[in-house]
This record gives sequence, C-alpha cells and structure tokens, in this order.
Amino acid sequence: MSSAPSDRVTNNGLTVSAYAGDGDVLLAFSLDDSLLKQNQLAGFAIQYTPPNGQPTYLMNRLSFSQPVHSGTDPQQHPWTSSQDAPFQKFHWVHFPPDVVPGQYKYHVTARYCQGTTLVDGPSAEISVELAPQQTGNFAVGLTRGYVSSQAYATKFKNAPIRPDPKSLDYDTKPFQPQYEWLGWHARKLVFDLLTECVNDKSITVDMFAYDFDESDILKMCETLGPRLRIFLDNAPLHTGKALEVQVHARLVKSAGAANVKQGHFQRFAHDKIIIQKKNGKAVKVLTGSANFSVRGLYVQANNILVFNDPNVAGAYEQIFESVFNNMSGYVKSDLAKKWFEFPSLGGGIPNFKVSFAPHPKPPMSMELVNEALMNAKSSVMFAIMTLGGAGKVMQTIQKLHLSGKVFSYGMTQSDGGFSLYKPGQPGELVPFAALVKQVPPPFDKEYTGGAGQVIHDKFIVIDFNGDNPVVFTGSSNLADGGESANGDNLLAIYDPAVARIFAAEAIRLVDHYYFRAAVSKATTVSPLLLSACGGQQDWWQRDYDPQNMRNVQRLLFADGPSAVTTIPSGVSDASGGTTAPAKAAKKAPAKAAKKAAKKATKSPAKPKAKAASKSVPKKAAAKKQAAKTTAAKKTAAPKKGAKKSAAKKTKPRTAAKTKRPAKKAAKKTARKARR
Repeated sequence: MSSAPSDRVTNNGLTVSAYAGDGDVLLAFSLDDSLLKQNQLAGFAIQYTPPNGQPTYLMNRLSFSQPVHSGTDPQQHPWTSSQDAPFQKFHWVHFPPDVVPGQYKYHVTARYCQGTTLVDGPSAEISVELAPQQTGNFAVGLTRGYVSSQAYATKFKNAPIRPDPKSLDYDTKPFQPQYEWLGWHARKLVFDLLTECVNDKSITVDMFAYDFDESDILKMCETLGPRLRIFLDNAPLHTGKALEVQVHARLVKSAGAANVKQGHFQRFAHDKIIIQKKNGKAVKVLTGSANFSVRGLYVQANNILVFNDPNVAGAYEQIFESVFNNMSGYVKSDLAKKWFEFPSLGGGIPNFKVSFAPHPKPPMSMELVNEALMNAKSSVMFAIMTLGGAGKVMQTIQKLHLSGKVFSYGMTQSDGGFSLYKPGQPGELVPFAALVKQVPPPFDKEYTGGAGQVIHDKFIVIDFNGDNPVVFTGSSNLADGGESANGDNLLAIYDPAVARIFAAEAIRLVDHYYFRAAVSKATTVSPLLLSACGGQQDWWQRDYDPQNMRNVQRLLFADGPSAVTTIPSGVSDASGGTTAPAKAAKKAPAKAAKKAAKKATKSPAKPKAKAASKSVPKKAAAKKQAAKTTAAKKTAAPKKGAKKSAAKKTKPRTAAKTKRPAKKAAKKTARKARR
C-alpha cells in the first residue's frame, strides 16, 4: 500500500486535500480567513474528470430554490450542478459511478456571492489515483451498504435482492447486476478467491462461516467437494428453520461428514474466514467483517481483507486446526493469549498484527485498542455494529467527541437505530423508522421491527492523516463480551493508505445517514435548502469558530493535524446552530462532558429539545415583564403541571430500563438473528 498521507494543493488562499478510499475519494477544502472577510462564500463547485473522460460537475442534492423535506418523494429530490448549487460544507465524498484504473482529476472552485448571483473565487486542481482493486499481496474491499439509498432507487428501482420467501435455490442471474453493485469490491474479492480454488485442483480450502446463505458461494463450496473443510456456527439462530441448517446438510453431502463440523463457543463461532491451501500448505487467507450471506454482502456496510502470504495464511491455519480438532480446548491454548505480529512482510502487505478470540478474561485484545484510543493524537473515526456491547473501548468511543482531546466522527448501531457522532454534537439517534420510505421491500419490515443490522462493519481508525495511523478491524464487535465468548479475529493495521480507506468509509456512512435523518426531520415550513446569498447569517461561521468542533474538522481534513491548535470540549454544536460551547462546558468541562455523554448514550435527541425549551421561556419572560401577576400565575400553573406530567412520563422509562436484565433472555434470540 502507498505510504503518502494525502495529496494537498494550495492556490490563492484555497487549500484542497484528497484521500483515496476503496473506489471513492474524500475531498476537503479550506479558505484563508482573509478571503472570507472580503467575500461572501456561497460554497464550493467540484468538477471531476475520470481517466480518458470528459469534465463533469458533481451534483448537489440541495439547491437554492427547490425545498427538500420529509414528504418529498426520494425519486424527486432535486439534483443540481454544484456550479449552480455549490456544496456548503468543507468536505465531500465522491463515489464515481464506474471506477476504472487511473488518475481522477478534481477541480475545486470557491463560489462567491455577488449580489444575488454567483461568481468564481480561487480554484485548485488535484489528482487522485483509483483502481477497482489494489495490486500486490494485500487488498481491502468494501461493500457499498447502499440498498437504502437514492442511488439504488434510481439504478435498480428499489428492486428486491432475492425472492420472498428466502431460499437457497433460486436463479441468481437476474440479481447479478444488483449483487455486483451492492457487494462492490468486497464481493469481488470473495468470488475471485473461490474461483481460484474451484479451478485449481491442487487447492484445498479451510473455512469458518457464521451467517451463510449466499447461494452462489454455497454452490462453489459444493463444487469443491472433499477439498473443503468447514466449521459452521450452530448457535440458536442457525438452527430450526434457518437456511444455515440446509447449508450444513448440503455441505455434508458434497464434502463428507468428516469435513464439516458445527459448534459455537460461549456465544458464537463468529469468524468469516477462507484459507486457501496449495498442495496442503496455507498460502492465502480472506477475512473481515462480511458474512457469506445475502445481507452480509448486499445490504450491510462491511469489509473484506485478503492476504496473499504463507506466513499470514499459516497463522490463520493454526487457529482453524485448533478449533476444528478441539474447539473446547482452544481458549486454554497459547493461541488464544497472543498477538501474531507481521511487521515487515513486503509485497504491499502492511505492518499489522492479529489476535484470535475467544481470549481468557479480561480479553487482552481490547487493552491494545483502548490504549490506542487513549493515545490518539488528532482523530478517531469508526463504524461499529453494537448490540449492547460493553467494555472500556465502547465507553471510550462514546465519550471521545466530548473530551476536548481529539476529533471524533463515526456511527454505531443498536436495537434503537443508528447513533451518529458528528463534530461537536452528542450522539444523535436515527431511528430505523426514519428510513422506512427509502428502504425497499423486504427490508422495510425488518427495519421498522427493530431488526436488520445495516452497519455491520467493525472498525476504528486512529489519526488517519497523522504520522502513525492505525486501523482496528476484523470480525470482532470490539466489545469485551464478544472477545471473551466468540470465535473472532481482530487485526491492528499500521498503514497510512489503509487508514485513508477506512476514514473515507466512516465519513461516507455518517454523511449518508445524517442526510437521510435531516430529510426525515425537515418540514414544509423548515425544509432543507442552501443558504442563499444575502442571508442574515453566513452558513460557514461555525466552521471558523475556534470554539466549535466544525472548525477542527475543516482544519484537520484540509490542512492536516498540525493545523489544529485547540480542540473544544463539551458539546459545541448541540442545536445545529450554536457557535460556542455551552457555559457549563466552559466552567466545568469534565462535568459537562460526563453529563453530555450520559445524555448521548441514553437519549441522544434530548439535548436539542432542552436547548429549545430553555430559549423559549427566556424570550417569553422578557416580553412579559410588564404582565399582570394573575397572568403570570396562570402561565406558571401549567408549567408545574407540565413538570409533574414529565416526571410521570419519565418513571415508566426508568422502570423499563430496570426491567431490561429480566428481558435479556427473551431478546437474546432476536438480537442474534440480526447479526
């Protein structure tokens, strides 16, 4: 992988940086303060030129004249050239529709207001090299995770991705265009490896599988016959009527009973691993967060990693042999207590190490992750599937955005929905119900029922554009429970190019779901529109306020970590419109951070409501200072009643929380089914 931290150019006060992802590009821009004082910034126009292609302006979903709100049909959201509707933010993630190898040129222009018209300000051009897949002995592949998106609706008309009811036996040919688009590079890596294995009779395969219902993958495994050994999870969610029961029966028939085993540790055999062996020797291994299932590859945000190296493959093979031959004894073995380290393999393989759970308690793997989080210098980005995960890592992640130490940006998913952590804001919960209109059948019922995981990824990237970045990823849910009770693998990858890929992915996912949440909340009275020229408040003011985390984001992405001199603590942008931290954060940052973190994890939407409720009474009191005492009493009475009512409303919520442990067993199977 490349070791360059980023590409960055500066021209006439405009700085543009570009970070290559897996088939996408994170662009970041910043203007000198002096230019903002002289001009009214309308936004940024972006023109891109693909290899051997023609220049095209990127399109904006927002405009100055066409309002977008929750009632707007997703198919009718306006798309306007960024030349006429410049992006009013200081970063953008571009996903070219067709990624061909080569240089992609981006011409970014600051657009100024001149009266009510737009004129060009300074511009800068930057080039980024993209390829459908990496070369060398290491590759990272991501799924798109975009089954619920305008892009999927436009391209595939929200078509279902498999027949209903679910089955292993259906003609997948009509679904292939959707599968290739949704599964993206991750799917390609899986099928490329299995195709090699099927075609070369000297190759045998050892495999761990958790969720497993992708029909074409199953057929390839059946084709391998006795050249396949596989260990399948048989936790309760993979029994009864689950398709995995049929998968087990079919593989026993094709590979032989001795080559197919089932089991689970205290909870799951959660690995997703394919080990390729040439003439009996392990030479290549595929791992990551993606299950070999329809949801894993075509619905969820996931990653796949491939190492073409006998040393790495050999480490994974040791684990397979240990579990396959004596699962119950694995956790007591030395294999469960160590990191396998690969500092300098060459051939494009990054410096990394990997551990294999379950570990003895406490899990030593989480100590390394938490230590890295605590030592972060500039940024932490993440996308983590969590189902009530516990431990220091999750606690640290949930509080970092309030710490005043680093820039934190990411999302987690739980039964209630997505929690988005944007700069300076408490974790904002986006319920599944908010996405119903944009989610195609049959997944709408799963979302509204609090079911299907969409953010199935498990990664944390630390200091992505710093001197010593690290990415933690794999099948691990990054929680103590899973690392002690599941069969999992967790990788620590120390490589700038890998860090850029995962950072771009974190930003892509957060921005995608954050926009959808904003649309769901917008009304006809208060729709989403670009800030027009001549408005009362410049849209970019928060991005240049030293006491706002959006300022940190602008400097970090565009100018790099060295440009960030101060990081505000507490919630600096709780209402979406404030430009300074709350007073409590100034007086007692630690106390305010703790309080805000508690709110963020329990009811992330509350800070906004409280901010609004506090400002209204102050204005009302100012207007009614001369009001009669009787009128004041009348207005006071409802407030007391409201307090009592509010208190009554909160009691059931508290009671519900205390009952959670009692309901744990009842919910356990449902939670597992959504993995």
